[in-house]
Amino acid sequence: MRQTMLHSLLVLGMMVIAFAVHAQKSTISGTVKSADGKGMYGVKIVVNDTSEVSLTDEKGHYELTGIPKGTHKILFFMYGYAAYADTVVVGKGPVRINVDMATLTQDLGTVEIKSRAEEKFGMTRLRSIEGTAIYAGKKNEVIVLDNLVANTATNNSRQVFAKVAGLNIWESDGAGLQLGIGGRGLSPNRTSNFNTRQNGYDMSADALGYPESYYSPPTDAVERIEVVRGAASLQYGTQFGGVLNFKMKDAVTDKPFELISRQTVGSYGFLSSFNSVGGSTKKLSYYSFYQFKQGDGWRENSGFESQTAFAKVTFRPNTRLAIGAEYTHMQYLAQQAGGLTDAQFEQDARQSFRNRNWFSVNWNLAAITVDYQLAQHTLVNSRSFGLVANRQALGYLGPINRADPLDNRDLIDGTFQNFGNETRLIHKYRTQKRPSAFVVGVRYYQGLTSSRQGDANDSDNADFDFLNPNRLERSNYEFPSRNIAVFAENYWAVNEKFSITPGARFEYIRTASDGSFRRVNTHPLTNEILSEEIISDARNRERTLFLAGLGLSYAPTASIELYANASQNYRAINFNDIQIVNPNLIIDKNITDESGYTADIGVRGQWKKILTYDVSAFYLRYNDRIGTYLTSVPDENLIERVVQYRSNIADSRNIGVESFVETDVTQWFRTNDSSDFSLLVFGNFSLIDARYISSMETAFDDKLVEMVPPMTLKSGVTLRWKKFAVTYQVSHTARHFSDATNAEYFPSAIVGEIPAYTVMDLSMKYGYKRFQLETGINNLVNETYFTRRATGYPGPGIIPSDGRSLYLTLQVKI
Repeated sequence: MRQTMLHSLLVLGMMVIAFAVHAQKSTISGTVKSADGKGMYGVKIVVNDTSEVSLTDEKGHYELTGIPKGTHKILFFMYGYAAYADTVVVGKGPVRINVDMATLTQDLGTVEIKSRAEEKFGMTRLRSIEGTAIYAGKKNEVIVLDNLVANTATNNSRQVFAKVAGLNIWESDGAGLQLGIGGRGLSPNRTSNFNTRQNGYDMSADALGYPESYYSPPTDAVERIEVVRGAASLQYGTQFGGVLNFKMKDAVTDKPFELISRQTVGSYGFLSSFNSVGGSTKKLSYYSFYQFKQGDGWRENSGFESQTAFAKVTFRPNTRLAIGAEYTHMQYLAQQAGGLTDAQFEQDARQSFRNRNWFSVNWNLAAITVDYQLAQHTLVNSRSFGLVANRQALGYLGPINRADPLDNRDLIDGTFQNFGNETRLIHKYRTQKRPSAFVVGVRYYQGLTSSRQGDANDSDNADFDFLNPNRLERSNYEFPSRNIAVFAENYWAVNEKFSITPGARFEYIRTASDGSFRRVNTHPLTNEILSEEIISDARNRERTLFLAGLGLSYAPTASIELYANASQNYRAINFNDIQIVNPNLIIDKNITDESGYTADIGVRGQWKKILTYDVSAFYLRYNDRIGTYLTSVPDENLIERVVQYRSNIADSRNIGVESFVETDVTQWFRTNDSSDFSLLVFGNFSLIDARYISSMETAFDDKLVEMVPPMTLKSGVTLRWKKFAVTYQVSHTARHFSDATNAEYFPSAIVGEIPAYTVMDLSMKYGYKRFQLETGINNLVNETYFTRRATGYPGPGIIPSDGRSLYLTLQVKI
């Protein structure tokens, strides 16, 4: 009740302030025609320093209302035509501007136009055609990072992804070192159900066999985040979740040098230093940054230190060719406080019973990109990328309800080496004078993952060395993988309002394992080793598959779009699903790949230019879903013990509704409104019913799928006045379960319910000339909650989320 009242009072207070701000406005209208003198439908018009955006109607007419007095820049743009810009002086009376659009001579995807509306809202959507990709009919969101009022120094996912509906976010890493996001009922574990990319190329450990993201780009360095749902499988891979692409900031184009320095301090010893340089000459541009972060952590035994560096150079020898090279390096060391039982969590969520668990990551990611304008309407993009990386997990993995015996620790050492190339060609053409396009591409990918598991010393230091490197106590494996894919999509504008986008993808996938593991038989009372043997294990799985999909888009008016999409999906088994030695987890040797499809139908658009919305329903069918459940198995001495068992447990289906609405309250009161002031209110709501069906085990029949909150609600309000902005946000996640049997409680806490939780955040920023000051409070009312229960690292049991914390950032731009 107290939290709801606080939320209501803050929103009400900001609305009262909005009503008190006044200024005069006028109207701009006109007609847009093509070279043949006919009115053009669907041309987008933006007044660059206001929130006004309009589209032309069937006769080419447009009208922009509520334009304040003064001099403004007005822009007209549409796919297939050159962007047109003009300067207009608005006085007391209406202004009329007629425009003739010229045929495009360069790819529109390279033209960037930033409107005040995008600057305000902080989120937009991808156009039907962007660069060498087609997004028509697909559910997508674009988060514009510079326009958010949020704690970017810690990569606070709860704030950054607040306006993307249907996401479940693991908040067990207060430093923002790892990203854990799942959508539409898919596991958030290291974002492994999304194809994660940076600047359009893969950045995960192994896109097929181990698609986990240990590297998360610093939010301070990200320009925007593109989220495309399951239908993205046809252009980006086979995954169910879709694609998550982090587009990094680039060089400024109007000067040879720019320096940005951001220094942040916060609670619990948090310190972040982010520094970037960039610039452009006639043919060369460059951008580079370095970030250092450290902190003690909210819990005991949770300190960390990380460094991330990035460099990019782009060479444009002529107007048709651009060649880019970029490199990313990230390394961090983090102490892991381990899990808690339910009773320990209720007693004190900040306590820790593990001081010997550590995690280390070393990530090296490189890419070379080539963009070539093959013809006036034909563009080729080729990305070659590679990864050399390592991650090490060290500690005691025994149940949290048992004391650490302080003997040798378990060490898992994983190395990742992969290489790939993805080349696309897009050709834009016209059918019956309407824009259409097709894209065709090919992908080659190969990777080699090595995983070794054995004993390390019994100290409490971060010593990532095996005691017996030539005779490991657990396992020693190599996992080679290879993937060849060909894909194509075609955007066909049937008429001015309706478009069809069919697509197809052919895949060849090979995943293999080659190694050995050690089986040890010990005495049940003395733990004396009675016998041991090394068991060799080699597997090779090759498959070919064909995926198809279809997207539809219908725009009855310039401000409303109805869209629908259906696409097949596929997910190869994870290397962790093949072999890992964990005392709390057993893997089914007959585990197989997963398949299914996703379908969307929705409506999105704008109402009276003052409210934007996107409401959709989806159906996700998941066959042979891999999951975990509690079961009893005999150990080497035939003594029954309870463990988590991982296997293809059943088919599942997820049905849900996702909605997003945002409005500028000041635009509802057009008389005497001021462009210097805005009050944005947004709501993000999702309902998901995810259940197991067609199960051979009655224990799973009609049970809720694990890690799927049936309801999530995120809402907030942002007040902007000139260079000052403040955002208040509330996030609510409903109760859900962590395993397929929907167990509510287990002594070791590796399974059980995830209770409902509500978290509030308050953030502010103010700019003055070259300086910008940011501050805020995360978890405003100090909610005690958790979002996950771990079966292994970072330590079995409940992993608490951070309590209240404060931060202060100073930015200088030179």
